[in-house]
Amino acid sequence: MSGRVKGFRFAGVHGGVKAGDALDLGLIVADEPAVAAGVFTRNRVRAAPVTLSERRLKSGLCQAVIVNSGNANACTGKQGQQAALALTRTAARSLRVPSSLVVPASTGVIGVQLPREKIEMAIPDLVQDLSEAGASRFARSILTTDRGPKVAQTEVKVGRTTCRVLGIAKGAGMIHPNMATTLAFVTSDAPVRRATLSKLLRQATELSFNRATVDGDTSTNDSIYVLASGAATRGAIKENSAAGRRFLGALTEVLESLAKKVVADGEGAEHLVRIEVCGARTDADAVQIARTIAGSQLVKTALHGCDPNWGRIVAAAGRSGVRFNLDHASVQIGRVSIFRQGTPIMTPKTELKAAATMKRKEYQISVVVGSGRGLGHYWTCDLGHEYVRINADYRT
Repeated sequence: MSGRVKGFRFAGVHGGVKAGDALDLGLIVADEPAVAAGVFTRNRVRAAPVTLSERRLKSGLCQAVIVNSGNANACTGKQGQQAALALTRTAARSLRVPSSLVVPASTGVIGVQLPREKIEMAIPDLVQDLSEAGASRFARSILTTDRGPKVAQTEVKVGRTTCRVLGIAKGAGMIHPNMATTLAFVTSDAPVRRATLSKLLRQATELSFNRATVDGDTSTNDSIYVLASGAATRGAIKENSAAGRRFLGALTEVLESLAKKVVADGEGAEHLVRIEVCGARTDADAVQIARTIAGSQLVKTALHGCDPNWGRIVAAAGRSGVRFNLDHASVQIGRVSIFRQGTPIMTPKTELKAAATMKRKEYQISVVVGSGRGLGHYWTCDLGHEYVRINADYRT
């Protein structure tokens, strides 16, 4: 696929937030007001752009998203709120659209005032940079400590028409489920009803970004935006229709791909690990156990050291708040069983095999907790010295 979506243009320029000439200002524009929805952080400390975007997206329509990196515009008081408003107004004037249809997003250092004047001066260049093929520049403009852009795309059939879904995200640190855990932007040329898009986004987020963790910290700026232009075909998708289910599948596929890229790019991370739990009483119980294991600092440091430490995995499961019988519990790393029916079964040979599996870039840890039908998973990564170095030096 080309990275183009009918009805949308993208841009990315240097706006003066970051030092040097790094791209730090991005823009997504719909040719016409698009059906839109968003989900936002549940952190009680919320950045100014989050508050403004959530309020404006209640209308169900959006025509432009302006994003800056290098500055979160969080904990910046009235001045930060005024800056977020001013940037959307300036962008709206340049685009000749109502300011109520422009939403902001920011990412970067918390507690520093946004260089509003610099960004406002760069907005004409940003608008000039807009193109249908500009997604790659936009993807680079929103990065902070990321090692590279994160883009995912797929196609979905709506009637006889093939529609596209394109997702772009950023995130490497302050990643933990409680809505979105990053910034992500999805555009589609599929025709979707307003209420339907909002419901499908919440469902897709729960199955993707809300099952991903890097370090246990939920950010002040977490947001996912979805805009649907409807430019590919007519006849709006309904939630419970066959087309609605296919669109949900496509949206979930894109968001999960982005979530995996975010976790794999966790600050200093070397391994992407899927924690899968089965045999629980309910799916919710299985997800809760997987979440606890995935978020355990002791488990994550063992992942970094390629140490098949089953004790840390079982202990994390045991403090998840979900009841299960240890005598029915088993743990497997890749295809190597290391704990079965409540008893360790590692020999020197199996330990070497398990450790070899853990040296891979991506693998799965499977945990059985009983004979129930509950199934759930979580994506996590290892935690090592580089994470400490990046975050210790983040502001200095």
